[in-house]
Amino acid sequence: MGKYAKYWYTLIGVLIVTFSLLGFYGAEVYRTAPPIPGQVLVQGSDKPLYTKDGILDGQTAWQSVGGMQLGSILGHGAYQAPDWTADWLHRELTTWLELAAQKDHGKAFADLDVGQQAVLRDRLKTEYRTNTYDKAKDTMVISPLRAEAIAMTAQYYDKLFSNDPSLQKTRESYAMKENTLPSAERRAQMAGFFFWTSWAASTERPADDGGTGATYTNNWPHEPLVGNQPTGENLVWSVMSVVVMMAGVGFLVWGWAFLRKHDEQDPTPPQHDPLSRVALTPSQRALGKYLFLVVALFTAQVLLGGFTAHYTVEGQTFYGVEISQYLPYSLVRTWHLQAALFWIATGFLAAGLFLAPVINGGKDPKYQKLGVDVLFWALVVVCVGSFIGNYFAIAQIMPPEWNFWLGHQGYEYVDLGRLWQIGKFAGIAFWLVLMARAIFPALLAPNGQDKNLLALLTSSVVCIGLFYGTGLFYGERTHISVMEYWRWWVVHLWVEGFFEVFATTALAFIFSTLGLVSYRMATAASLASASLFMLGGVPGTFHHLYFSGTTTPVMAVGASFSALEVVPLVVLGHEAWEHWSLQHKATWMKNLKWPLMCFVAVAFWNMLGAGVFGFMINPPISLYYIQGLNTTPVHAHAALFGVYGFLALGFTLLVLRYVRPQMVFNERLMKTGFWWLNAGLVLMIATSLLPIGLFQFHASVAHGTWYARSEEFLQQPFLETLRWVRTFGDLVFITGALCVTWQVVSGVLFAPRAPAAPSTGALAGANR
Repeated sequence: MGKYAKYWYTLIGVLIVTFSLLGFYGAEVYRTAPPIPGQVLVQGSDKPLYTKDGILDGQTAWQSVGGMQLGSILGHGAYQAPDWTADWLHRELTTWLELAAQKDHGKAFADLDVGQQAVLRDRLKTEYRTNTYDKAKDTMVISPLRAEAIAMTAQYYDKLFSNDPSLQKTRESYAMKENTLPSAERRAQMAGFFFWTSWAASTERPADDGGTGATYTNNWPHEPLVGNQPTGENLVWSVMSVVVMMAGVGFLVWGWAFLRKHDEQDPTPPQHDPLSRVALTPSQRALGKYLFLVVALFTAQVLLGGFTAHYTVEGQTFYGVEISQYLPYSLVRTWHLQAALFWIATGFLAAGLFLAPVINGGKDPKYQKLGVDVLFWALVVVCVGSFIGNYFAIAQIMPPEWNFWLGHQGYEYVDLGRLWQIGKFAGIAFWLVLMARAIFPALLAPNGQDKNLLALLTSSVVCIGLFYGTGLFYGERTHISVMEYWRWWVVHLWVEGFFEVFATTALAFIFSTLGLVSYRMATAASLASASLFMLGGVPGTFHHLYFSGTTTPVMAVGASFSALEVVPLVVLGHEAWEHWSLQHKATWMKNLKWPLMCFVAVAFWNMLGAGVFGFMINPPISLYYIQGLNTTPVHAHAALFGVYGFLALGFTLLVLRYVRPQMVFNERLMKTGFWWLNAGLVLMIATSLLPIGLFQFHASVAHGTWYARSEEFLQQPFLETLRWVRTFGDLVFITGALCVTWQVVSGVLFAPRAPAAPSTGALAGANR
């Protein structure tokens, strides 16, 4: 550790504390997950209305139609169709009121006087919020009136997910294909799953189970009829999250300002690019196909994104062409997200494989090229196989028992079938092996060189290789609250934590190797950044779980620490300036202008997309009203593409520059590609996603979550117009994407290849 001991001790201390919190309260998630009753009984009858096995069968039926890619559950999923939890709850409540009004007064509920309506609403609230689950008997008892309301609500969903002509217009509004779930038996089971999630969202958690007068979902969704409104704990921890954020920003600015006084001067850059003067190894020369795969998946993902967005205005057709029976919204949205994860991950893997020989003194370990080739084709197989599996599952061609393993898991961002998920994990683990074969000899060599930065890079590589495996810790019939805990280990912790550290450290290693920044400052900055990322990022995982069946302590930890995720983003303007200014440090740096510009964009969108738009939805009081609305894809697009997308493109262009050293970036093509990508992203957010999200926000506060996602609200003409307006931003973005893609394709296919030569240079210790 040497002179970096304080940085290492800080990072290790942060990891111990934060993972302890994540593990301790993870056990709390298991312990306090809303119970799934063994039997749901109707008063006076011993014949169960639902059973635990039936509810879990319904969960698998929901997964088979796309799960979170068709509407959402507990606020997590797609945004066009309803949130099924909120929608079922509101429909059941209004049906109960109508049945009670007819039974007691012989009139429709709307025809009753104010006093009579108030009495029924009070009875409704009492019946629904009272917890009738008997833990000892593992049964829940409901009234005959509620059973009737449940049956009528289930009948509506049976019609909606079939091809019943009376709801054809509704299916079009929700971008659902006809006969979404052909089996009547599985439709009935899925209705049971929807009912159970609405029960957990409307029934108070017992005091001996951590209850504080709120439902199992902390009173989410907002539903005035049943008294679901923000809890006191929600408000308290929302305020505390703002206080923690302000304190964190203040301490960071003070510390950063004082520490900057002791910065050493950056070294004088060498006259020639050090990396260009070392012959490419066979494994590096083999990376061209990785870059081709990156932009091929990137282009497919962008086109699928435009296709998916168009479904929000036409529902079942694409400019009048009936296509939803073959490529429904749930399928193209699945492919859109999965393609993004594949191409971004491939860009990162390519960057690591390019660096490996550099770290190893300019030499390939034995059989490294063979390993690189095998990994590439394994990625292709997993990608193609998972896409085909998604298709067969959503088309309801695949047998139900195969769906989870080969088809569609139903969970956003980890939609690929479990077999393909295992294959992806195996591929990432194999990448770790390829990296380790090059890194560990350099790390362990007794040559007296400073290896702190290399040690941090190694640690991030190991974590990337292993932590994706946390997505295998749940199964097809795992309780959804427990599943959400592990899903966010992948979506949040693996991506926003360890990939962030890898990217920061890899860039620091590259820039120090090029002689543009001092090794000492690169090491110190990387270690400090890693501590900041992990401090907020690890326990901040819980901010996704506020309303997924967890207790108040989970909300408290998630709100407090997720606020700290914003802290390191406030100084990214300076980082952007430093990256941009690197191109002027040496004449040969002009050849790296466009990779550097991508890294500048990463800093900007990290501040805006991850920071501003992320904090917009992070505090519990904010997320209570806007979870599952179009404010979420504002953050998702700006952060996932703006940060990780531009980062992967920057890595791709950087690797392209060195594996095709004779290539010169086409200035006009790259200028169009870079700026149109940024402009398109701004346009789709500013002219469509954000305005729609804000209108939905108001509707959610004024009427309830169900209304903000309803057909009645979303199909208003002015909101349809806003969704049409997004087309302009999409076209600008697609144009930029095609320009970048053509630059990479032309560089890979047509630029002269470097002559093969044995490598003898050693760069790993160039700037110690």
